[in-house]
Amino acid sequence: MPVKIVLGAQWGDEGKGKLVDILCASASMCCRAAGGNNAGHTIVANGITYDFHILPSGLINPSCALNLIGAGCVVHLPSFFKELGALEEKGLQNVRQRVKISDRAQVCFDLHCAVDGISEEILRSKDGDKGMIGTTKKGIGPCYSDKVGRRGVTMGMLVSGQNGQWEKRLRTLHQGYISTYGEDALSHYDLEAEVKRLKEFRTELASGEYTIDATPLLSRTIGNNGKAIQASTQFGDAPETSNGVPPSDENDASLFSNVLIEGANALLLDIDHGTYPYVTSSNTGLGGVFTGLAGLSPLSLTHPDSSIIGVVKAYTTRVGSGPFPSELNNTIPHVSEEDAHAGDELQRIGREFGVTTGRKRRCGWLDMVLVKYSCQVNCYTHLNFTKLDVLDSFEEIKIAMAYRNRRDGSEIRGFPSDLDLMDNEHLEIVYKTMPGWKTETTGTREWDKLPQQAKEYIEFVEAEVGVPIKWIGTGPRREDMIVR
Repeated sequence: MPVKIVLGAQWGDEGKGKLVDILCASASMCCRAAGGNNAGHTIVANGITYDFHILPSGLINPSCALNLIGAGCVVHLPSFFKELGALEEKGLQNVRQRVKISDRAQVCFDLHCAVDGISEEILRSKDGDKGMIGTTKKGIGPCYSDKVGRRGVTMGMLVSGQNGQWEKRLRTLHQGYISTYGEDALSHYDLEAEVKRLKEFRTELASGEYTIDATPLLSRTIGNNGKAIQASTQFGDAPETSNGVPPSDENDASLFSNVLIEGANALLLDIDHGTYPYVTSSNTGLGGVFTGLAGLSPLSLTHPDSSIIGVVKAYTTRVGSGPFPSELNNTIPHVSEEDAHAGDELQRIGREFGVTTGRKRRCGWLDMVLVKYSCQVNCYTHLNFTKLDVLDSFEEIKIAMAYRNRRDGSEIRGFPSDLDLMDNEHLEIVYKTMPGWKTETTGTREWDKLPQQAKEYIEFVEAEVGVPIKWIGTGPRREDMIVR
C-alpha cells in the first residue's frame, strides 16, 4: 500500500495544493493530520480556482473515495460546512459523502476565535506589531491550548451528546476566559447563539454520518505491517480479529489502493521544530502525521512507491511575525536598495498574499540553511520545487548558504533555536549569486525545455540538500509542472 506524504518545507504557502491535486488523481484516500482552517491551499483546475482550508484537497477528485480530517486536527464547524457549500457551488460532486472527521478531533469554538483575537491585541498593546505572533485569528491556538489542558471537546463528545457534557464544557470555558480577560473583552461573543448553532450542527453531523472512528479504518486499510488489507465499503465494518485488525490476505483488493496525506502549514511553523514562539500550535512535520493519523503504520513508507515529499518554493516567503533571515525589505538593517527592490518584485510577480488571511507575504531569497534543516527533520525522499517562473525576470538570483554573527564574524551552525541569533540587525547572510535566465518559463512542462541557467539553479539546490527534485512548478495551473 503506497503512502505519499506532502509537507511544507518552509513557512507555508509553498504551493502544496497543486502537487496534492496532481497526486490525488491516483489516490483513493486523502488525509489531513493536523491544523485547522488556518491552513490554505489554492488549486486551479479546469479554469476554476478552489480554496481549501480545513477540508482535504482530495475532494477535488471524484475518484478519491474518502477524505479524512484526522484526530490531530481542530474543526470549526461553521467553516467546515461553509467550505463544503462553496465546493458544491463550484460543481464538485458528492463532497459531503466523501468527507469524514475523526471522532477524536477537537471542536474549535467561536469562543476560541474571539479569544485568539483578544490575545493578539494584548501582545500588540505591549510590544506593538513585533510582539504579535501573527496568528490567523481562527481560534487554533486557544483550541489546542484547551485540548492540552484537558478542557476541550472532541467531535465524538459533541455528536454523541454524552449527557450534555459538551455544552457544560463550553460554558465552563466561557467562564474561565471571562475570569482571565474580563466580560468587556468578550462582550462581542454570544455564548447562547453558539450553543444554539452547535445543537443544529449536531443534528446535521449525525444525519450525515460525518464522524468516524478513524484508527481502525487506517489500521485495516494499511495494516500494522504496512501491507494493504481488505477494507469494507462502509468505512470500518471489516471483520476483526481479537486485536482489532482483520486477518491479512494479500489476494484481497483494498478499497483504498493509494493513500495521500497532505500537510498543513509547514515545518518552520511546527510547535516543536519551528521558530517558536512564532509558530502554529500543532505538529506540522512528519511526526504529526503519525500522531494525527494513528493506525497509519510507519512501515507503509517502506513500500517502493511511498514517498515523503517536501514542497520548497524557489524563493522564501512568510506571513505574520517572526524571524526571517533572508527577508528583503528596506526597513531591515543591511538590506541594500537593490535587494529590497528584488523583495518587492518577488511579492508582486509571485502575487504573494496569504490564502487564508489575504495578508501580504514577506519575501526573500531561497534560504538553504532553512531547507537543509527542514530535510533533516522531515526526512524527505523527494522535493517539489515551486514557482520557478517567478524568477524569470531577474538578472541575478541569490541563495542564502550560511549565517554569521555580525558581531564577531563567527558562523552560526545549523538552524538555531535561539531567535536572538536570527535577529536581522545582528545576522549576516552568506549568499551565493547565480545568473538569472531572463527567459519565460511559465507553462514549461519538459525539463529539456528549461533554460540552462534555470537547470543549474535547480541542480545546485538538489546537490546541496541531497534530495532529488522530482517536480518543478512553472505556473499556477495544474498542467504547469515538470516531472523528472
